[in-house]
Amino acid sequence: MARRKKCSPVEDLIDLVALLPWYMGVVLAVLGYLVLHRIAEAPLLALKPGEVSGAMVGAVWRGLASAGQFVVPLVCVAGAAISAWRRHMRRSLIDSATRSTAPDVLDGMSWREFEILVGEGFRSQGYSVAENFKGGPDDGVDLVLRRSGELYLVQCKQWRAFKVGVPVVRELYGVMAARGVAGGFVVTSGRFTSEAEEFASGRNVQLIDGPQLHRLLKQARGASSAKHAEPAGAATGATDQASSTTKAAPSCPRCTQTMVRRTAKKGANAGHDFWGCADYPRCRGTA
Repeated sequence: MARRKKCSPVEDLIDLVALLPWYMGVVLAVLGYLVLHRIAEAPLLALKPGEVSGAMVGAVWRGLASAGQFVVPLVCVAGAAISAWRRHMRRSLIDSATRSTAPDVLDGMSWREFEILVGEGFRSQGYSVAENFKGGPDDGVDLVLRRSGELYLVQCKQWRAFKVGVPVVRELYGVMAARGVAGGFVVTSGRFTSEAEEFASGRNVQLIDGPQLHRLLKQARGASSAKHAEPAGAATGATDQASSTTKAAPSCPRCTQTMVRRTAKKGANAGHDFWGCADYPRCRGTA
C-alpha cells in the first residue's frame, strides 16, 4: 500500500508522541517548557581567563533552549491532539463497522481506517499494537503486535474484487522467518483461496477473513463497552451495598438513633460483635 513520505524530523517527533496516550503528550509539553525555559533564562556567568570556550558553549545551549521552549511544547501538543483524534476515530470505526448491516462496510473504508480497525480488534485480544504509517516499503507488514514478550506481524488486505492468494501469505511468512517472530496474521475483508489456506495450514500464520474479522470487531466493541461501564457499575454496587448496610442497622431501643456495629473488649462476650447506640457512652442502648 502506498504511504506518504515524511518531510521533516519534526513530523517524526510528532508521530512518536502520537504513539503515546494523549495525556502523556500534554505532560511532556509542560515539562519540556519548564526545563527549557529554565535553561534559556539562566544568568550569564562572569568570564574568567581560559573560560571563553565554555561560555560560548553555554551561549549556544541557551540559544537552542530559547527556541526549543516554544517548539518542543508545540510538537508535544500536536502529538497529543493526534493521539486523541486517533483514539476517537478508533471508537467511531468500531461502532460503525459493528452496527452497520451493509455487507461491504469494510470495503468502503480507506486502507488506513481498515488497518486501524484491525489493530483495535487485536487490542481487544490483549495485544499491544504498533501501526506502521511510515513512508517507504513495509515488507508486507502493516501492524506489529506484542504479547507476553513475543512479536507478531500482521498484513492487512482490503480486497473485495478477488480472493487473497498464496503469494501474499508466502510473502509474510518469509518476512516472519527473516525477523524471527513468533507468528503472523493475514487479515482481509474478503476471502482466501484454497491454496492460501493450504499453505498456512501447519505454519505459524493465521488467516482471518471477513466473517472472522466481524466477530473479532464485535468482541472489541464489547470489551470497550464493558471497560467504560465497569466504573459506573462498581460505584452503583458500592452504593447499593452501603444502602443495604444502613437499612440493616437497627434503631436504639432507648433513643431511637441508628445503631452501629461494635466489638466487645471486656467480659464474657469479649471479641464478639454487637449493635450499640451511636450516642455512646451517653446512651448505652444495645441490641
